[in-house]
Amino acid sequence: MNNSKEHINVVWLKRDLRLEDNEAIANALKSSKTTLLLYVFEHLLLNDEHYSERHFNFIKESLRDLNSQLQTYNTKILTVTSDIQSVFNLIQEFYKVDTIYSHVETGLLVTYNRDKEFTRYCRNNFIKWEESKNNGVERGLLNRDHWFENWEAYMHRELEVFRPKENQLLSLDLIESLEKVFTIADLETPADTKFQKGGSSMAWKYANSFFDGRHSDYMFNISKPEASRTSCSRLSPYIAWGNLSIRQVFQKGNVIKENSEDKRHIGAFLSRLRWQAHFIQKFEMEHTMENASVNKGYHKLKKSISEDYQKAWREGQTGFPLVDASMRCLIETGYVNFRMRAMLASFFTHILWQPWQSATTHLSQQFLDFEPGIHFPQLQMQAGETGINNLRIYNPTINGHKHDPDASFIRKWVPELAHLDTVFVHEPYLITEMEQALYNFKLGEDYPYPIVNIKENRKRASDILWNMKKDPEVLRESFRILKRHTISDRERMLRNE
Repeated sequence: MNNSKEHINVVWLKRDLRLEDNEAIANALKSSKTTLLLYVFEHLLLNDEHYSERHFNFIKESLRDLNSQLQTYNTKILTVTSDIQSVFNLIQEFYKVDTIYSHVETGLLVTYNRDKEFTRYCRNNFIKWEESKNNGVERGLLNRDHWFENWEAYMHRELEVFRPKENQLLSLDLIESLEKVFTIADLETPADTKFQKGGSSMAWKYANSFFDGRHSDYMFNISKPEASRTSCSRLSPYIAWGNLSIRQVFQKGNVIKENSEDKRHIGAFLSRLRWQAHFIQKFEMEHTMENASVNKGYHKLKKSISEDYQKAWREGQTGFPLVDASMRCLIETGYVNFRMRAMLASFFTHILWQPWQSATTHLSQQFLDFEPGIHFPQLQMQAGETGINNLRIYNPTINGHKHDPDASFIRKWVPELAHLDTVFVHEPYLITEMEQALYNFKLGEDYPYPIVNIKENRKRASDILWNMKKDPEVLRESFRILKRHTISDRERMLRNE
């Protein structure tokens, strides 16, 4: 080994694309050693079916924003396309890496297995790998005793401040020398998309506009597919990719709540930050949820796969306007509110009677805020396969009349129905032959007939799933899940809004 090499630390950025309140960066800067900031577009994720171009573009926008902030410090993030071990093999040709700092990633099974391999790599190369807690989620828990108190204490801790010493970050010229031996990622992205743009700077614009006024109708509009697009915070992609820490948002929200006349709205928003962490913690403790229902009693539930049903659902051509509008909106913008997400999952698993596993990759590819720890537990909950949650089978027609009464959302995303009277926008299958002629509209050509009988299919799903709740194995598993994952002070958690 060449002992003349400079010893450095490396911060391996993943889903923590921010400088402020980033514990990995803060811990690295507490050392006297020079620090390199690194992001790797890993082949294992570039090729993973859960991800799509919109995710990588959001990451690139976030990295560009970080580099803009880092100009003051004469540095930037070394951004490469490779496998993580290959990256460190090359870095170590120029420097001796002493410590790698990152956060504990609650990700897909491929990233968990990568981390196990990387642990061995670090040990074999005499590198210390120090991982920080991410948003209060803890690795290695056996139950939830005192989890909420610990999470809340973590949320009230002082924020980490980005304050590097002079010349502590590896300089631009040295990084540019390193770039010559790597495949450098192109950070350019399309400018004309309807997706939210990545980066902490943009994240704070959304956060400030929410806390400064948009939150005033939060609870009134949270379930409305159109109004929620402005009344909800829209912070989910920025939290999912780490442009903001939950602690930053939590503390900002509490300050606003203290001085606000809309305490109820802010409190409701803050409670959802707690439940977000709760679901990620659940996934952290039961990683098999990625492929199989957490309640093993439901593994015996078999559903016949229909490629035609699944294709119609993916393309927004089911003949149920609110379902189709939600899917088309999601595909084009990367966002629909929680109720519409739940409805899409319920329609797929209950009304179309398809296995939730067949919905995972399409939805993850569309959600700009794809977060594995939220994605899989929520899909299973909406599919009714946990055994511990209330069974909810959403009726898209009823939801349309209730939450989109003037059909403005449906008209926007299913324009072939826009010129019809509102009653027919919600239920085009009610239109008569004479009315079709008057509207110059042909059901089955301009818009599809419903692909299933919703009343019959809803009853089938309800009967089967309610009966399965009584199954001895489902009951045993339900008890195990409650014991392992129930937060003992859930009532206080709900009251503390």
